[in-house]
Amino acid sequence: MSSSSRQNCDDVYSGYGCNPNISHSWGQYSAFFSVPSEISAEIPPSCNVTFAQVIARHGGRFPTTYKSASYAKLIRRITDNVEIFTRKYAFLEGYEYTLGSEDLTTFGKQQMVNAGEKFYQRYKNLALEEEPFYRSASGPRVVESALRFRKGFSAAKSKDVKPSHPIVAPVDHMVIIDEATDKNNTLSHETCPAFEVRRSWSDSAEAVWASVFIPPIQQRVRTDLDDIDLSVSDTLSLMDLCPFDTIASKYGTLSPFCDLFTEDEWRQYDYYQALNKYYGFSFGAELGPTQGAGWAAELIARLTNTAVKDETNTNSTLDSDPRTFPLYRSLYADFSHDNDMVSIYSALGLYNSSTTPALSKVGHFDAEELGGFSASWLVPFAGRMYVEKMVCDGQDERDELVRVLVNDRVVPLQGCGADALGRCEVSKWIESLAFAKEGGLWDQCYT
Repeated sequence: MSSSSRQNCDDVYSGYGCNPNISHSWGQYSAFFSVPSEISAEIPPSCNVTFAQVIARHGGRFPTTYKSASYAKLIRRITDNVEIFTRKYAFLEGYEYTLGSEDLTTFGKQQMVNAGEKFYQRYKNLALEEEPFYRSASGPRVVESALRFRKGFSAAKSKDVKPSHPIVAPVDHMVIIDEATDKNNTLSHETCPAFEVRRSWSDSAEAVWASVFIPPIQQRVRTDLDDIDLSVSDTLSLMDLCPFDTIASKYGTLSPFCDLFTEDEWRQYDYYQALNKYYGFSFGAELGPTQGAGWAAELIARLTNTAVKDETNTNSTLDSDPRTFPLYRSLYADFSHDNDMVSIYSALGLYNSSTTPALSKVGHFDAEELGGFSASWLVPFAGRMYVEKMVCDGQDERDELVRVLVNDRVVPLQGCGADALGRCEVSKWIESLAFAKEGGLWDQCYT
């Protein structure tokens, strides 16, 4: 594939752009793309950004070990039992499953390099003087994503630093927070037993919607493949293989699995993944938003340069040490997983009932109808949220404004008198975060 083809598929600024009618509907298995925004995501020309926090999901990965084994078994069953593959199924003739498990793909690694470069370019006025302070959950793919992000940031900066410009020494370490179940970690949910027990609620929501949208697909594919016995789960697995096989390609070349399904079926699949996030980690799960309260407390501390006040899942040892949780910095970069980020968004009230109705389990709605709540819009591979403070012309520096962007979409802040650009005064937004500041429903975690 030529370099121009590569650029067309995954661009530093706009993300994955090939076949968007399909590829932007893969739920959390989508590759990062710049989500349409009703409010311009550009920094207003009369404003200067004084603070930027990014929290990013790891880049594109292979399936989990369990799912990879399951996909391999399904493919073997199909290729062993179907005699003739015709038309769009022809690629399955002699097809061998070769996907790995768990680790970042080459494509996913480059996504994170691109993410670091983009962060540098957007906040160059701060980045020329300062390096981000990096933190990561301890999962290998998350740590590698953070390192790749830092590589992209540093490479972009090196092109701009002039010999006469004072060079700030890069951060020579990164705080890695243990994901073990007995360790407090705001970048990985594991320490609320009641929440972990109730997470199965999302499975029932998905099952209801799958029973509605999958049977017609299931029957068509079975007919096309010599009436091979395919379950609902098998059909969903065939759909999963489209994004996973795509990001296993170095340049994100669209997989032939993708053509087995229609655009409308992909939108239904995207909604299926949204149900998982809503009923598993957001407002559809009683304790979902509570899992993000600790990170919200840390954000407040960074925005206000005050000590962390939290009794949920913050690590008090790390957060009380200026070496592992410094204040008075302008740039911060955290790295996590998709489910944790959904809980964080919810703790910040970004997709509350004012903008996002409870998701139906028997009919599907597009992201626009749900106030932007879609797994592909929220937490694609290499997805990210920016929280930025800014001071604008004619404004007192004490009245800084705060704004949130999720994958380049400005998410208007709620409950704090947001202006036409979706911004609130920092103090008013923090006042509106009463749920997070009070620890959400953490007292129910052990009942």
